[in-house]
Amino acid sequence: MSENIVASDSFEEYLISHPFLGKPENLYNPMNYIMQLGGKRMRPKLLLLAYQSICQELNKDVYQLALSIETFHNFSLLHDDIMDNAPIRRGKKTVHEEWNTATAILAGDNLLIKCYDLILKTGLPNKAELLNEFTIMATQVCEGQQMDMNLPTQELITDEEYLQMIRLKTAVLPACALKMGALAANADLERADVFYDFGLNLGMAFQLQDDYLDTFGSSEETGKQEGGDIIENKRTLLYLHALRTLTGGDKEELQYWFNSKPEDSNNKIERVRALFKQAESDIFLTDLKADFERHALENIEIACDGSSNKAHILALFDLLKTRKA
Repeated sequence: MSENIVASDSFEEYLISHPFLGKPENLYNPMNYIMQLGGKRMRPKLLLLAYQSICQELNKDVYQLALSIETFHNFSLLHDDIMDNAPIRRGKKTVHEEWNTATAILAGDNLLIKCYDLILKTGLPNKAELLNEFTIMATQVCEGQQMDMNLPTQELITDEEYLQMIRLKTAVLPACALKMGALAANADLERADVFYDFGLNLGMAFQLQDDYLDTFGSSEETGKQEGGDIIENKRTLLYLHALRTLTGGDKEELQYWFNSKPEDSNNKIERVRALFKQAESDIFLTDLKADFERHALENIEIACDGSSNKAHILALFDLLKTRKA
């Protein structure tokens, strides 16, 4: 690959040309189905861009490393959709809806196995170190997912607990992708850790934007069920802020809606959105997101100091800041 190729423009082609092959087909078809549903490919792009910031010349080993990160992301989405009983992913049926739950579980399991296989089969000299970083991240994502599953039964949830949950469930993956990209390019640990911090701050902002879009976005824009978090009574930061801000009948109404699942959810979505706006929880969330974005920008300035690839990372950063899906 020549240095003129921008990683963020070339990964999709690599992914499509490297499907998972095997028998039985009804195990591998669901794997390729979710891998090729589209999406922003943020995490593999970040890995490749971190690598390019240090070593301009891309190679098949680094693309394979990026594919392992995207494969893990899709594994987590597949199992997450099962746990949430989500009908739609990126505007199409989720795997468990298109096939069945048992097949979806097995397809997700095999995707996770393929992640390790992809890393092991690279020719990178420090793949043991890369596998260690990947394993730490994978464990943390599972811990974060369980924390998320625990939220509905927790009597009290603090903002700090919620932020720790999304740090583990969401932010450590882009952080790990960036660090692995830097380490694959033989960056020193100090610089690799700055890339990691950039990914953490970016991932936190990304998830807070997801929370906002899941509540206020339209299904046409997001490709997900409209008001999905409200329908599922997810106690996001929007809910936690509104609960401690609202008083009297407004607080009671919010609690009522988050303890009910009406057959027609349209009125529930409309009323909860209005209560969040009344409490200015949307402003609280966007201000917090802006703080994480500011820290992420500071990390970029340090990690990419003197790199000709800095503009590409900033362009991806700006795209993620303003996304609607």
